[in-house]
Amino acid sequence: MTNPSAAATRPRPTRSRTALIGERCLEGVIRLSGMSAIFFVVAIFFFVFREAAPVLVSEHFEMSEFLFGTKWYPTSVSNVRYGTLALTVGSVSVTLLAMLIAVPFGLGAAIFVSEFCAPRQREVLKIVIELLSAIPSVVWGFIGLTVMSKLIMRFTGAPVGVNILNGAIILALMSVPIIVSIGEDALKAVPDSYREAGLALGATRWQLVYRVLLPAAKNGLLAAVLLGVGRAVGETMAVLMATGHAVHIPHSVLDSVRTLTANIAAELGEAPAGSDHYRVLFLTGMLLFCITFAVNLTADLAIRGLRRK
Repeated sequence: MTNPSAAATRPRPTRSRTALIGERCLEGVIRLSGMSAIFFVVAIFFFVFREAAPVLVSEHFEMSEFLFGTKWYPTSVSNVRYGTLALTVGSVSVTLLAMLIAVPFGLGAAIFVSEFCAPRQREVLKIVIELLSAIPSVVWGFIGLTVMSKLIMRFTGAPVGVNILNGAIILALMSVPIIVSIGEDALKAVPDSYREAGLALGATRWQLVYRVLLPAAKNGLLAAVLLGVGRAVGETMAVLMATGHAVHIPHSVLDSVRTLTANIAAELGEAPAGSDHYRVLFLTGMLLFCITFAVNLTADLAIRGLRRK
């Protein structure tokens, strides 16, 4: 029989010095990886600001005209104008319409895959959804230019098929896979005890989804939607090919527009390095950076507010 006092006084095994060093090194690598994200964001911001800063003191540049002007004539000989309001409105209008299409379909598909699919059907659908997210943006742009534009002209009577509606549909198709994947993960993260409790109280499957799962997974679902928004705001080639690339304030979803990202992609390669046009394009990148920062900050505040509730 073992003596309890002897067992209590027996020395505990200590970790070797090598194990301690390895653990500290691993902890340092993990900490460095986390800090690197902040470093890269600051570095990108500094690089873009460094390239854009000289134009801020140029005599041909006015910040008020840049933010609120609707005319974009960067290569004019006698009357150069750098107004980005029409570009900003174009980006916002395409993104908002794309989200109005993508969010219901994305969240609905996430609920279906998570709660109503058989296991084999779920795996097939998840593979198909992941394949959709792997399609290059230029291929989506070709689809919008050659297929969607003809369908829009046929069914809406629009004179031009490359417009806000075309770009929004393409962006919605590109954003849905992200919303579905993240949304399905958020719903699966809800404990099974919630489902069992709801069913025990006599809730139907739809009542379980509406009254139990959606409130429990609201933070993850909001994150899925915001990742879709980020995907739509930052897209370049698809909107360049599908929106018509016209600089003006749109009045309907059938008007052609030009977005901030498409404008940078189309003109940066042609602008002489170091010119005001070149610097203003980088300043446009700063404006886009600020818009995405505002979206992410709003999302963070919204998620924190939901958590408090």
